[in-house]
Amino acid sequence: MKIKKMHIILIALIAVFSVTAIVMFGKMSGRNVQEKEGIQAFEYKEGETMYATIETSMGTIKARLDSAKAPITVKNFVGYVNDGTYAGTVFHRVIPGFMIQGGGFNSQGEQKPVGEPIKNEAMNGLLNKRGTLAMARTGVVDSATDQFFINLIDNDFLNYQSDSNYGYAVFGEVVEGMDIVDSIADVKTSSRGPFDDWPVQDVVMNKVTLSNN
Repeated sequence: MKIKKMHIILIALIAVFSVTAIVMFGKMSGRNVQEKEGIQAFEYKEGETMYATIETSMGTIKARLDSAKAPITVKNFVGYVNDGTYAGTVFHRVIPGFMIQGGGFNSQGEQKPVGEPIKNEAMNGLLNKRGTLAMARTGVVDSATDQFFINLIDNDFLNYQSDSNYGYAVFGEVVEGMDIVDSIADVKTSSRGPFDDWPVQDVVMNKVTLSNN
């Protein structure tokens, strides 16, 4: 009987220890349980119409994503939305009369972890017109990861010209909230680190979600 009681007590102690460990891990981890529950699991299907709703600190922007003409780019974007990368990032580069760029840094100027760079789809026939979303990249053609920008005007010089002037891949277009985009473009900016066009008052992407309508 004593052995049985001791066995029950031991099981209870293990249970208490397990719960405590989970709670402590959640507190110490950079991404807690609640944050994980908020991550979307949107299923990407090439060719299907899908929309991205970008909830910012200045209002909401909704964009239609073209997975038919930009399948690699849209799949990449969906992946970053699904793992919660964009939540809490800022528009770190705002240039009136050109574009607003974000998705890669938080408000402390820290860069988010990224996956492998993707193939540049600038030859897909989609043009860098006002209101379109395109992938940001370095001077290397196939170097885009998580950062994207929204064109404020028709930026024809960003379109594919030749293999030596490859351009920037468009993958979507704003269908609601272009007034919000224009408002973001009007914010005051200053230098921060290597960036000359960082908003003085952070413009945060609070949440990005995906849907089929």
